[in-house]
Amino acid sequence: MDYQNINTNDSGMNESVGEIVALENKLLSSPVPSGLKEESIQSINRLKRMVRMGGYSNEFETVSKYIDWIVKIPWGNFSADTLDIYQAKKIMASSHYGMESVKNLILDYLASMQLKQGNISSRPIIPTQLQMNDESVFQRQAPKTENEHHVSTPVFLFVGLQGVGKTSIAKSIATSMNRKFARVSLGAIGDVRTLRGTPRYSLDGEPGQIVKSLIRCGTMNPVILLDEIEKSSGNAGLLNDVMATLLEVLDPEQNSNFIDHYIDFPVDLSKVMFICTANNLGGLSAALLDRVEVIRFTSYSDQEKEIIAKQYILPNVLEEYSLSDTQVVFSEDVWISVIRPVGFDAGIRQLERNIATIIRSVARKIIEGEPTPITINSENLSQFLNVDQGPLS
Repeated sequence: MDYQNINTNDSGMNESVGEIVALENKLLSSPVPSGLKEESIQSINRLKRMVRMGGYSNEFETVSKYIDWIVKIPWGNFSADTLDIYQAKKIMASSHYGMESVKNLILDYLASMQLKQGNISSRPIIPTQLQMNDESVFQRQAPKTENEHHVSTPVFLFVGLQGVGKTSIAKSIATSMNRKFARVSLGAIGDVRTLRGTPRYSLDGEPGQIVKSLIRCGTMNPVILLDEIEKSSGNAGLLNDVMATLLEVLDPEQNSNFIDHYIDFPVDLSKVMFICTANNLGGLSAALLDRVEVIRFTSYSDQEKEIIAKQYILPNVLEEYSLSDTQVVFSEDVWISVIRPVGFDAGIRQLERNIATIIRSVARKIIEGEPTPITINSENLSQFLNVDQGPLS
């Protein structure tokens, strides 16, 4: 449009022109794929024609919101895979006690991926945990070619009761591979549009959680955890829609051209590593199970929980509340009551809550002037933990 024909004395018109030009510049300077960029330019050109009529404000809001979303998608940006099973083994051992069969299965897959990548003779430099939290590290690792930053990945389905370590193992895999991590809870989905997005011209139009996960991670090859996929089965119609979407997302033959209803342009998910979790396999279709590698997580024994409590949970909780192991002492006879105050719990979430509750009570007693060390034993445990409260589920 020739802006010279617009009355430049109209300040409102000038402001509108400036908004359109800024929107166009934002789009042109972004790495948005050429096909999508051309389609969006057509929408901007339509705004240019509408600006003369002064009724373009609603259209501008829709187009502006859409362009804001598409330029946020990290088109062509990848974090470099640093597959090293020695490092992966170290990471999982440092954060997960036991679970040897699960960890060995995962290490077998990572080793095969490392073979495909060719990282045998020269082990890659693994960023420190501090560097892993620094987004600039990922930006500096811009890949030279696609093959240098990507190897094909399996789709895991972790099956086990709540609290047995499914999510934390998934996070460890992401850390081991130097990939960003995102979690999508399918248990909270009330509409398949939560996954696939809402059409652009709807009042609540926005991308779905898959595309939003890419945006949050800032890369096109993160590890995305699809959590509790069996819980989307409460409604038969919804289940069919969600399962159809999951089949597309998890199928390497289809996910390179995933269509989010809001973006309405193919988004390549083939470089994403998807990990699914489920408490059980009920409600999952045979077609979906055919696309995943099922890994079963068993419940922790009391002996394993005691070691986890002593070596992992208690030190972390003490650090969180700025206390030391010289200020609070747990007698050996108290651990069984801390582990299972009422009944059996397959995971360790209740155990984590119990220890946190005890340490908060200890912190209060210290603030109130009670001398340290404070000893927790079977006789005084009820002063620190309400043993009548068992697991909530």
